[in-house]
Amino acid sequence: MKRIYFIRHCSADGQHPDAPLTNAGLQQAKELSLFLQNTNESFCGIWSSPYLRAIDTIKPFSNYLNIEINIDDRLKERVLCAEPTEDWMDALKQSFEDPEFYLPGGESASALLQRANAVLTPLIDDPKLDTIIIVSHGNILSHLFQQFNGNFGFEDWKTLGNPDIYVLDINSSKDMKLTSIYK
Repeated sequence: MKRIYFIRHCSADGQHPDAPLTNAGLQQAKELSLFLQNTNESFCGIWSSPYLRAIDTIKPFSNYLNIEINIDDRLKERVLCAEPTEDWMDALKQSFEDPEFYLPGGESASALLQRANAVLTPLIDDPKLDTIIIVSHGNILSHLFQQFNGNFGFEDWKTLGNPDIYVLDINSSKDMKLTSIYK
């Protein structure tokens, strides 16, 4: 059995790549570390988005385990549009319904999944990796969740909090089950 913990970052002060965690987010990261310690799992690796808020979310736990955080640019948040747009929520909803949809300068859900799966597939296929952590962002994680659970969609994305943990269990037949364990 392989187990992947997907973690959405803690509360941050903005959306730019260098947005730090808020004071509440720093406290959430400490609580998240304690929660992960209490799972009694033998984590063998951590992968994270390069964004500061994702790294700082898992840093207390990586320090506790004394293991390196593997930073992977392919886990960064999706660019929905090159320019700010007032109807971004409608565009995001449409991306759950039409994976090829994208706004100018943005990334389609299909392209997003291709990028994310380029990270995920080798991790799933590596027999040396049993229980791992991936820390990323709500949009990318939501589309990954949708591929494991076709019922996961825009309304589920809207309910995601900071942080959230979903666990993907994969058995030897590559059957997958996604479960929310921390909100």
